[in-house]
Amino acid sequence: MLDLSEPDRNDHTGSGAVGDKAATTAFHARSGPECLGALSSSDDGLTPEEATRRLAEYGPNRPPQHKRTPVLLRFLAHFNNVLMYVLMASAVTTAVLGHSTDAAVIAAVVLANAIIGFIQEGRAEKAMASIGKMLAPHAAVIRGGERLTLDSAEIVPGDIVLLDAGDRVPADIRLLEAHGVQAQEAVLTGESVPVEKGEEASAENAALAERYGVAFGGTLVTSGQAKGVVFATGHRTEIGKISRMMHDVETMTTPLIRQMNGFSTWLTILALLLAALLVVFGVMVRGEPFIEMFMAAVSIAVAAIPEGLPAILTITMAVGVQAMAKRNAIVRRLPAIETLGSVSVICTDKTGTLTRNEMVVRSVVARAGSWEVEGEGYAPEGEIRAEGTGSIEVLHAIAAVSERCNDACLAEEGGGWSVGGDPMEGALLAFARKANPDEAPKTERKGLIPFDARHRFMATLDRAGDDSVVSVKGAPEAIGAFCRTQIGAEGAEEPFDETFWKDEIDRLSASGQRVLGFASRQAAAEEGDLTPDTLGHELVFLGIVGLIDPPRPEAIEAVAACIEAGIDVKMITGDHRGTAAAIGRQIGLASVDRVLTGQDLDELDDAALSHAAFETDIFARTSPEHKLRLVRALKAQGLTVAMTGDGVNDAPAVKLADAGIAMGIKGSEATIEVADIVLADDNFASIAAAVREGRTVYDNIKKVLAWLLPTDAAEVAIVSLAVLLGTALPITPLQILWVNLVTAVTLGIALAFEPTEENTMHRPPRPADQPIFDGRLAWHVVVVTVVFVAGIYGIFTYGLRLGYDLPVARTMALNALVAFEIAALFYVRNIYGTSFTWKAVRGTRVIWLTVFLTAAGQLAVTYIPSLQSIFGTAAVPVREGLIILGLGVIVLILLETEKQLRFAVTGAGQRRSQEQNRGARPTTAPQRPLDRGQRRLLLPPK
Repeated sequence: MLDLSEPDRNDHTGSGAVGDKAATTAFHARSGPECLGALSSSDDGLTPEEATRRLAEYGPNRPPQHKRTPVLLRFLAHFNNVLMYVLMASAVTTAVLGHSTDAAVIAAVVLANAIIGFIQEGRAEKAMASIGKMLAPHAAVIRGGERLTLDSAEIVPGDIVLLDAGDRVPADIRLLEAHGVQAQEAVLTGESVPVEKGEEASAENAALAERYGVAFGGTLVTSGQAKGVVFATGHRTEIGKISRMMHDVETMTTPLIRQMNGFSTWLTILALLLAALLVVFGVMVRGEPFIEMFMAAVSIAVAAIPEGLPAILTITMAVGVQAMAKRNAIVRRLPAIETLGSVSVICTDKTGTLTRNEMVVRSVVARAGSWEVEGEGYAPEGEIRAEGTGSIEVLHAIAAVSERCNDACLAEEGGGWSVGGDPMEGALLAFARKANPDEAPKTERKGLIPFDARHRFMATLDRAGDDSVVSVKGAPEAIGAFCRTQIGAEGAEEPFDETFWKDEIDRLSASGQRVLGFASRQAAAEEGDLTPDTLGHELVFLGIVGLIDPPRPEAIEAVAACIEAGIDVKMITGDHRGTAAAIGRQIGLASVDRVLTGQDLDELDDAALSHAAFETDIFARTSPEHKLRLVRALKAQGLTVAMTGDGVNDAPAVKLADAGIAMGIKGSEATIEVADIVLADDNFASIAAAVREGRTVYDNIKKVLAWLLPTDAAEVAIVSLAVLLGTALPITPLQILWVNLVTAVTLGIALAFEPTEENTMHRPPRPADQPIFDGRLAWHVVVVTVVFVAGIYGIFTYGLRLGYDLPVARTMALNALVAFEIAALFYVRNIYGTSFTWKAVRGTRVIWLTVFLTAAGQLAVTYIPSLQSIFGTAAVPVREGLIILGLGVIVLILLETEKQLRFAVTGAGQRRSQEQNRGARPTTAPQRPLDRGQRRLLLPPK
């Protein structure tokens, strides 16, 4: 029996162990024959009987199937939170009071919230199922010396698998033979271009992207042919491990949900406690009838529970969804909008997100000169500028080799240019046409040496008329072995200068460019059999070309905006250290002098990783486990983390992050399914725009609370005072319901459409643990409640003293409450500025529409007899109505005066605090997110 048990989860060196010998050495670090021996297999494959036995022993080649909770229990679980309890209690209360319609509306909100959560949970389950689709449905294998085509689920360890260009790899395979093989491994490693594969072993501690002799399940063979032996299937493959990690990662709740749950708990306890105390006081102290005290307690409960709040929050976030969609950010989970607004760290991929995902030639270096190449994408347009003097003939010669030694094609469609074939060859073709804009002479290919990982170059033999030429491109050191001469500074041949080219290659590589070498020679007319052995050593080295996937200009601006907003941007990529550092420097990351690789992270314990994750902004050669550890380390510091991803390797970290962001264009189905937000354009700039909208949504939610809570607090205070003083209620429970469920919803909806305030992206992100009901909001509730209660009791008493009966006095108090709410609406629209500007007074269309609808509804309740009989109201004289409007204006002036005085005091205090903190430099990672000023202090000097 083979031992296919997995090594320790923290050991990133292997994909399982087979037998005692393999328990100490991973398959990628062993030779092909050794792997065959460890797997008890051979070049003829397994016998059918042995394959059947192993299938029974190890199970089908599928990701693990996890036991699911019954559907009904999963649905009912979404009712198990305090906010739901509050809403259901509110529905029961309104039903008892005879308002069946209101109770039905509240019940519908409860049901809708549960359904949304249930659907989202189903999407997470679907994400894990989608990983199974990454594996090939069928595979070509050798069993008993015969070639067979099998369902990939029947593949077992020890099977010999044959791979061709275009095949999806069915399991993790140690390659035994490889001919010109390249594989696209972006779904696992994040590598931006196909990587070479061969038969040679790799270092035991090699990262996934550097395991040269392994083809991973779920990746795509883009070129060449290979034969290999399966060493891991099902949950033991790298894809299977990711599926298991996704199952183990708990779906994170959002800051808003956590805060609203805490707020609801506090509100429920306070309301019940106050109601109970008033019942005891009224019955035991004042001797009031129990039934009257019970109805007063119900009034307090109705007043304290903001029935319209869930609807307003849902609408506020729905408006944010529409705004984000216009900025190419598609929201899949409603609360994720608010989460983005609190993000303090964005962990992002490089390729296609910060960069264009389009290879372009940027530099050309010859002994006879050097050039900088301009232009974007694959369009054959752009200037080539010489740095100093340069031989144009050499530039044209390099361009000619780029075009002849090339199997790609360019096509113009829809106003843009696309490449057919290898993206790097497409970039070389675009460069060739920039250098030689005139149509190149027609040539006929007579010979070809295709690219092969063993010799690392491509060569062609082309004939144009009576002339023949051999053109070679590839790794500079590989081509240099065939060259004795080079084109010198004067354009003539001279001895090959290995030291010069090594220095130039290092210079271009340090700037993140991929370097290719170019050479050519004249060929005899009869020459036609082109092989590595016949290539000869008479090639003339022409020069080198540097290619890069350039950063998006808008991403550079977006990164700067994020840093200005106090948000750290960290690049986590599977690419090389040098490439990652160069791109990080170009896009303006805060810290680019330090780059940590996956191997570096493996050597850090959790405490050291926590510090490194905070101090470092660039991580290269990372695996899925590394991304998970980084997200956990950042979250452990109290930071709110957004994680972007496209490949299935990103899915676990995207799921764990507070805000998971998937790429809509090149993202895998698994990553999209677990993400909260999907970018329609795969552009980092859209993330920054989404953060802005998220902050706007949170500001608007805070405005809703700042407007709604004083109303509820004033209603509770009015009822409580009436009970304590033994007087009639200024506003009845039915009138309170009218205000809460009708006027509150209409006016509250207006705040959902408030535009972004000017200083939104100049404020630091709020801490994840900052309560939504903080000291500033509490002070605001107290001030507004006192003003409301004084005004409402004042107008109620004024009406009674004028001799009006109780219904008229109550209607005056009710209208005063609505007028005060409208005044408060204009006050809270500008929580960071003043309400006394023409822009603030002008408001928005939605503001004035809701004010008009609220006023119309209030006039109807006041003057329509049928509604008067329902709500116990009566007509209010015109003079008293004008007095109530005047009181509304006075309330606005009082509240705005208090706000400006508070700004004057707290603003000066904040400035003094910033001056005192200037120059301080933390020596350890903070336990709380840094504000924008503090974060700048951590930046290295420019």
